[in-house]
Amino acid sequence: LKPARYLDDVERVEFGEIHIFLGENFVISVRHGEAPDVGMVRQSLEADPGLLRRGPEAILHAIMDRIVDDYGPVVDGLENDIQEIEAEVFGGNANVSRRVYELSREVIQFQRATQPLKEVLGHLLRGEAIEVDDEVRRYLRDVQDHVLLVTERLAGFRELLQNILSVNLTMVSLSQNEQVKKISAWAAILFAPTLVGTVYGMNFDHMPELHWTLGYPFALTLMALISVVLYLSFRRHGWM
Repeated sequence: LKPARYLDDVERVEFGEIHIFLGENFVISVRHGEAPDVGMVRQSLEADPGLLRRGPEAILHAIMDRIVDDYGPVVDGLENDIQEIEAEVFGGNANVSRRVYELSREVIQFQRATQPLKEVLGHLLRGEAIEVDDEVRRYLRDVQDHVLLVTERLAGFRELLQNILSVNLTMVSLSQNEQVKKISAWAAILFAPTLVGTVYGMNFDHMPELHWTLGYPFALTLMALISVVLYLSFRRHGWM
């Protein structure tokens, strides 16, 4: 089984591992990692002798129930970070793609971590591994319901993150299109006076304007007029 806890400062799910050996009159657990606190599970069982008398499967239920309860804060932490990412995306921050990808990876790993627990619960409820007391079976169904709820929320998180990534890419594309529009508009505005200056800079013999007294102010006025007309036109169409 894989217990988990969420490290909010680095947005990472930390997994442990616990192996449980179950016999007719004994339960042996081997834990790797800090979670879950098996000592608290033992204290809880010792405080309820009636449940403890139901056999090793009651102890197994208590351990699995604690693991699933610890999944709750992890799911809440992931949900909180997803909401933060949504706010960043719609707030105009285009540099969240990496954060979305990393959080998606944590969700996928968490989904994989819940699979062994679902399989163990399925075997126990079907009576394939050991004979389970009816009361303990009812408790195990409750744990199974919680596991299914966690997996459903994780599936929703994964789909939501994919949608957020798609929206982010779309918004980045739209932003780039707006920038291209502005660059193109300014290029056209600057090209107009350049074209006029180029025409009158060719120095052909038969260009009446070159010998006209008002030729120079006329050329400047023409450049300014074309630039202003283009600017107003682009601005009206939302390119500026």
